[in-house]
Amino acid sequence: MTGERTYDVVLFGATGFTGGLTAEYLARHAPAELRWALAGRNPQRLAAVRDRLAAIEPRLADLPLLTADVTDADSLRAVAESARVVASTVGPYVHHGEPLVAACARSGTDYLDITGEPEFVDSMYVRHHAEATRTGARLVHACGFDSIPHDLGVWFTVKQLPADVPITVDGYVRAGGRFSAGTYHSALTAFSRTGQASQAARDRRAVEPRPTDRRVRAVPGRLARSAELGIWTVPLPTIDPQVVRRSAAARPEYGPDFRYRHFAAVKRLPTVLAGAAGLGALIGLVKLPPSRRWLLGRLASGQGPTAEQRASSWFRVRFVGTGGGQRVVTEVAGGDPGYDETAKMLAESALCLALDELPPTAGQLTPVAAMGDALFDRLVRAGLTFRVLKQETREPSA
Repeated sequence: MTGERTYDVVLFGATGFTGGLTAEYLARHAPAELRWALAGRNPQRLAAVRDRLAAIEPRLADLPLLTADVTDADSLRAVAESARVVASTVGPYVHHGEPLVAACARSGTDYLDITGEPEFVDSMYVRHHAEATRTGARLVHACGFDSIPHDLGVWFTVKQLPADVPITVDGYVRAGGRFSAGTYHSALTAFSRTGQASQAARDRRAVEPRPTDRRVRAVPGRLARSAELGIWTVPLPTIDPQVVRRSAAARPEYGPDFRYRHFAAVKRLPTVLAGAAGLGALIGLVKLPPSRRWLLGRLASGQGPTAEQRASSWFRVRFVGTGGGQRVVTEVAGGDPGYDETAKMLAESALCLALDELPPTAGQLTPVAAMGDALFDRLVRAGLTFRVLKQETREPSA
């Protein structure tokens, strides 16, 4: 990134549900000297968000407001050129995200979002990674519950194991919480675009280099019963394994042969079966335009769980790692996964890129590849729990 910028951080989409929570987190936790601004398409709604922030921190009564719209390339270029870091909460990203990514890649501006949409992430790599590498921009997707707990959780687990040995890690996700209209719309959009997502993945594989001296894999697991953990393990086809695999490809600390599997942890088999049936029916319905329109209309944009509902929400991700004769069980845990903790993760990621000393990198990156230990330290200070539950030496087989 070259030249002085007016702002350290610009939050794009601050009038949305998660964007508003992210703005409130920054109001409470950003250092006083941070130069930041809110951006969105509606000046009146931006001003209303600023009024909320001023009630938290009076000095924010004059927080700058930038009017920009994803359909106005000039407005996005002005935002990108004014900022060191732009964090976006405007989804579904496959419909609304690319113009801002393109503006940041061209301007050498670091970009963050909270997408969990594999099609979008793969397409942005194909179209904008090379330009971002040229300009020095860091494009870091999946900086919310998708996929920071999993990406950093595996990173934390790998660091408990011997170096330079083959490593396997399995992740088991449990969570309780509600979702907002933005998450609901993004999920339905992804379910309706499985063909496009597969093509985007093929396009990326055709151009993305792979390690030549190491093996890195994220493989699907199988439905099974874990007696040790007391759960059914259900393979999760989310973006998280892809993010973990790309971090492992970027960092030699994952060893010469790394494999990851990703599961939901479910206590009762009937819950597994009911969930699979419901998901199958939903995927079938969203592929039909009339039923898709009806489903999308069930939640209006900007809606989300109340503060009381979020306060009772939680997540825990347990990891089991093995390597070099060692076995470790770790856990990452926090509060409301989709909103309070996602806002925290996005805000701390933006502060990390803007303020911390980081390795020189550019192009499309994962959270671990871009920020690694610096982001880990920030999130621990912010209240996320990373802990080792068990560590043991395994006897070599005869």
